Amino acid sequence: MQKAGCSFGDNFIKAVHCDKLISGGYVRGEGIIVCSNHMNIQDEVNQVVIHELIHAYDDCRTWIGLIVLIMLVVRSIRAAHLSGDCHYKRELLRGYVKMRGHEQECVRRRVMKSVTANPYCSEAAGRDAMEAVWDVCYNDSKPFDRAP
Repeated sequence: MQKAGCSFGDNFIKAVHCDKLISGGYVRGEGIIVCSNHMNIQDEVNQVVIHELIHAYDDCRTWIGLIVLIMLVVRSIRAAHLSGDCHYKRELLRGYVKMRGHEQECVRRRVMKSVTANPYCSEAAGRDAMEAVWDVCYNDSKPFDRAP
């Protein structure tokens, strides 16, 4: 888990007495519990720990991956929009001659180019992330007063 960038403390896995008839569980931010009063043999404990560690790993990896993806999209939107990278003249030089709406189309195209260059990101996830943050990021011109 540490190789994946997931950290956990000393009490990440706890043996506890459970009132419910469950073997254990994982809760983000709290860790793994093993219901010791429902375990009869070591193999059952091992199975619960492995099962819950997989949940913890997937939770951590998905959370980190989502943050990385969203930050990539945010930075790509702002960079393409605010740098003038999608200025009409540059688009003409690239062979794009659309008259209306070329700037937003260019920004979207360049964001997807950045996202799909990442081997860990699917095009669909990138498009969803872009749509989720588009309005806020596209309209954020900081540190400029306005977009060029």
